[in-house]
Amino acid sequence: MLRFLQFSTLVFAVWALSPSLKHSSEKASAAPTFYRNALPILQQHCQSCHRRGEIASSVSLVTYEETRPRAAAIRDATRSRAMPPWFADPCCGHFLNDPSLSDEEISTLSAWVDSGTAAGDPHDAPPSAHWTDGWNISPPDAVITMPKAVEVPPQGDVEYTYEIVPTNFMQGKWVQMSEVRPSSREHVHHAVVYVRPPNSDWLRGAPVGLPFTASSLGDERLRHQAHETKSDILLVYAPGSSPDRWPEEIAKFAPPHSDVVFQMHYTTNGHAASDQTSIGLVFATRSPSQRVITLQLANDHDTIPIPAGAPNYRVEVHGTLPNDCMLLSFFPHMHLRGKRFEYDIVHEEKSTETLLRVNYDFYWQLSYRLAQPRFLKAGTELQAIAWYDNSRKNRHNPDPDAAVTWGDQTYNEMMVGFFDVAIPAEMDKFQFFMRAPK
Repeated sequence: MLRFLQFSTLVFAVWALSPSLKHSSEKASAAPTFYRNALPILQQHCQSCHRRGEIASSVSLVTYEETRPRAAAIRDATRSRAMPPWFADPCCGHFLNDPSLSDEEISTLSAWVDSGTAAGDPHDAPPSAHWTDGWNISPPDAVITMPKAVEVPPQGDVEYTYEIVPTNFMQGKWVQMSEVRPSSREHVHHAVVYVRPPNSDWLRGAPVGLPFTASSLGDERLRHQAHETKSDILLVYAPGSSPDRWPEEIAKFAPPHSDVVFQMHYTTNGHAASDQTSIGLVFATRSPSQRVITLQLANDHDTIPIPAGAPNYRVEVHGTLPNDCMLLSFFPHMHLRGKRFEYDIVHEEKSTETLLRVNYDFYWQLSYRLAQPRFLKAGTELQAIAWYDNSRKNRHNPDPDAAVTWGDQTYNEMMVGFFDVAIPAEMDKFQFFMRAPK
């Protein structure tokens, strides 16, 4: 009797559980839905750009109503890996900010589209992504805005425009996160925001709080300084670039009573505009052990012009690190003929180790943050190599019949291999470049 009761209890338990098991099985085998299957992928990989106020706001992918009409395009762009944009060759390196979809995620989106783009149950949706309104970083502790808007004409070239803004920091600030926000994003080719410490003589005598260009400065010394500086870079912005987010114990530094200097490169598009760019700063809650500085490997003017029609013109730059540091990230920059960019270590026996190889896209200039920072000892030789396509096969080429000279405008070319390194917190950029005696 006891055995029978045990058996009966078991049968009852299975019978009692079977409806829910059946329901779970049906749910698992059902066609994918937006809320249960597609939305989590879009939140994680797409909405940082594809939402109101961001670089791809014209194709918002936040709600079902916004997403469904674009479902086929999403399927095709993710299958081809055109989206999310990511241009690092998988041959070399692993990167913390790689937004690429897994094969499984691509299959899920394809299955959702191919099965009819069902909405599903809104209760299956993940919690809404938390976005700080107007920013991709945490709510800024300080926002520094150019006091005077810059008027961008509808046509013609616009000379690099500068605006110096006092921070009014009474104490030094360790900057854990930063983000540049142009107000007329479609006119900003790039922006570089520098930190000018109070003891720097760079651009002293130039106007403060007003836009100016090199040619507008009456002093020849100031005109020269507008094109060269040893000041540290707080952040570089270009279309598609991401904010800086440094881990704990690592941050950039703005000294007390320092200024920020906005260097703005505007391009015209047939419509006049006004731009008043801001930078948002999130401060570290405690002093870090390491300070981030931004360095660069850049070509001199003699390595360009690029011959007319040249499909694979190569430029190479080398540099040697004066002190130990920790390599954190890369940001390659070229113009419309840019084709490929590479960062390498040149070892003592002259073999090279490629750290990053990028299939360059002028319209998505991304930063690449190492998943594992790399220690580099003093004396390490780095090289940057850039390739340019000045042929008719380059669909962005404004004039394949012309040789391309070095210059600031997008129809000119340049090569800058920015990279970020961490050094001891008590060391500044000037001290980093003081080589230890042998």
